[in-house]
Amino acid sequence: MTQSIGKRIAEKREEKGWSRYKLAKETGISTSYIRPIEEDKHSPTLDVLIKISTVLDVSIDYLVQDKITISETGGTL
Repeated sequence: MTQSIGKRIAEKREEKGWSRYKLAKETGISTSYIRPIEEDKHSPTLDVLIKISTVLDVSIDYLVQDKITISETGGTL
């Protein structure tokens, strides 16, 4: 089974020893937006993925591997 975008984000965040609050502070994204992404209840926009991947020091490719393309989702992943 492949890992979801949300699970990959949570895993990398936890590897850094960060809380969701810390990730929110570093990205400028609210915790109320991050939580549903990590729980696979909401799909992040490309802009959000860029912010998260930058502060977690991972590529967007790593976060979205095995997922559908942006054009198939109307701009979200």
